[in-house]
Amino acid sequence: QVQLVESGGGLVQAGGSLRLSCTAPGRTSSSYVVGWFRQAPGKEREFVAAISYITYRWIGPTTYYADSVKGRFTISGDNAQNTVFLQMNSLKPEDTAVYYCAARQDPYQDLTTNSSEYDYWGQGTQVTVSS
Repeated sequence: QVQLVESGGGLVQAGGSLRLSCTAPGRTSSSYVVGWFRQAPGKEREFVAAISYITYRWIGPTTYYADSVKGRFTISGDNAQNTVFLQMNSLKPEDTAVYYCAARQDPYQDLTTNSSEYDYWGQGTQVTVSS
């Protein structure tokens, strides 16, 4: 069982920035597939960004973004800290939601935007963007 802990949410004005962190204490594999999702009140959970990193491939991570955040959000990983980050710039009121990070049990599986294909979830962190 992998525990995921999110942090970094808060209240910010439109145009501002936040950096979310997703930490997996005790994770032993240096390979991973991690996604960020968000859920606004009254709406379904939606995909935001995902990252896949395979240690032995000796190449950089693969990332993928929802069209609504492309060019504004950046997902990255730091193996030394067992942490995946979501840097969010140029925030808009419509970005307001609870943000969740999720991980696939098998780190060698493909990156996916489908929330049902992730096995572990964090508790969520609130992001509120005021206009």
